[in-house]
Amino acid sequence: MNFDLVFKHWDLFLGGVWVTLHLTVIALALGMLIALPASLSMARNTRFSPLARGYVYVFRGTPLLVQTYLIYYGLGQFELVRDSFAWPLLREAWWCAVIAFSLNSGAYTAEILRGAIKTTPKGEIEGAMALGLSGRQVTWLVLMPSAMRRALPQYGNEVVFMLHGTVVASVITIQDILGVGRTVNAKYYIAYEGFLSAAALYMIITFVVVRLFRLVEQRYLKHLNLENVSARKSDSETGEVPVAVPAMR
Repeated sequence: MNFDLVFKHWDLFLGGVWVTLHLTVIALALGMLIALPASLSMARNTRFSPLARGYVYVFRGTPLLVQTYLIYYGLGQFELVRDSFAWPLLREAWWCAVIAFSLNSGAYTAEILRGAIKTTPKGEIEGAMALGLSGRQVTWLVLMPSAMRRALPQYGNEVVFMLHGTVVASVITIQDILGVGRTVNAKYYIAYEGFLSAAALYMIITFVVVRLFRLVEQRYLKHLNLENVSARKSDSETGEVPVAVPAMR
């Protein structure tokens, strides 16, 4: 294998990393904006709940590749779309990928948050209401922060899946990490070097993302640490009183 060709085009791979991260961050941010109201609607069975459930079912029940094809190749078939104000965006592969990825991520995130909201202890809500908080304050100051903390492990998986899902962008001419690998392979008629380099870059980024989420979980889910719970239970059985240790920042 000739990896000198890969190092020769390191700038292309660096650009591919930027495109991949850019797509992932935008899709996750827009997906979260979609997921927040959708998850609340599904968890509380509001009048918009059937619409939210239908959206989640469609985008969780179909492959991301199909969704991207339908938006990139399908919408342009309608004259109404071509004559609309949105056509300058919808004719660009970048924005079609952003729309498809955001809608897909929003559906999965909404389901994750719905489960976290449904499992919120009633005591937290009752305690917030006893303090005199309004319904809106209870939702956004107590319910959602609590649910998002519990959803961290599952959402970490969604971030990784979305990162890997961005490879779909390469099939609609976007030069992400995989797109650059395919370009290098095609340019020099090689089979493995570009793909192996792309795989290595994805593994490095995934490792960093997973480590970041582990640190966040240690910070915000410390009270759910099973070792701490076992230690407190053991102390209570032996009659020993644990010594309070100041928290270090």
